Amino acid sequence: MNFEDVITGKNIEKSFGSFKLDVPELHIPKGFATALIGENGAGKTTLLNLLTGLRLDGSGETTYFGKYTGVESDDSVKDSIGYVGSGYYYLPHWTTTQVKEITGLLFDSFDPDKFDRIANALALDLKGRMNAPKKVSELSDGNKVKLMLCGALARKTNMLIMDEPASPLDPLMRDNLCDLIREYLDNGQGERSVFFSTHNVADMESVTDYAMIMEQGKIVEQGFVEDLKEKYVVVKGEKENASAAKKILYSMNEGSYGFSGICLSERLNELAGMNIQTERASLTDICVAVMKAHSRLNLSRDLEI
Repeated sequence: MNFEDVITGKNIEKSFGSFKLDVPELHIPKGFATALIGENGAGKTTLLNLLTGLRLDGSGETTYFGKYTGVESDDSVKDSIGYVGSGYYYLPHWTTTQVKEITGLLFDSFDPDKFDRIANALALDLKGRMNAPKKVSELSDGNKVKLMLCGALARKTNMLIMDEPASPLDPLMRDNLCDLIREYLDNGQGERSVFFSTHNVADMESVTDYAMIMEQGKIVEQGFVEDLKEKYVVVKGEKENASAAKKILYSMNEGSYGFSGICLSERLNELAGMNIQTERASLTDICVAVMKAHSRLNLSRDLEI
């Protein structure tokens, strides 16, 4: 499927000791929700921080919206991107009122009334004791994410970049987050895009159009979700065929009564003659298999625990 890039990157690199982020090419499709998926320490936050300008110590070339090279090259780049992340984006001693005031000073398109409406819709209580504005440090991790969503969605943007937005949220709010992302995209009529990182694929699978799987600082698989589900298939079979199937499957788990795993669709014919069943793979199935194949983790059945 052909698509226009909202962000294009080339030779994006950043090293931390023995770890190296190494992305020779980056293509984030315009008009879709793209998930950057990987285990903790895979390099997701580092890549997002470089793309948003929170880090300026990486190397490589990045083009935004098809015309701006570098996030610092034009004020319209930052004005067009809403960021939701972890850490100290808002200073702990700021009150919620100050967050709203400072966001209004930084971004001309910020609508304070819309900020309040979104906060109310998200059940985010901005006031504390004696009706005084709460400090950022007084908010739970989940409410900090809600506060950042208020600041980002109360502006006129063409892209949202979010770092693990679902991690601190409760199940209901995770579902609401997916609804917010879909509404944001739908109202943009193809001009808005979302790029978010996650390691809990199942929580965000319903809203993911395009997936990038990252391991050890590299993007090891990517594609539109429906294309990936055509590329990989779940295979289940009897224990007697496990040894032979293991040589063909992309990844496999063995149990007392049989095996299950992920197979590249193009290799299914190599399983001919075995008593197997096939199922359509979920994005979670695919991501776990790909991550397992490239992870540094080495938990084998021979490990005594």
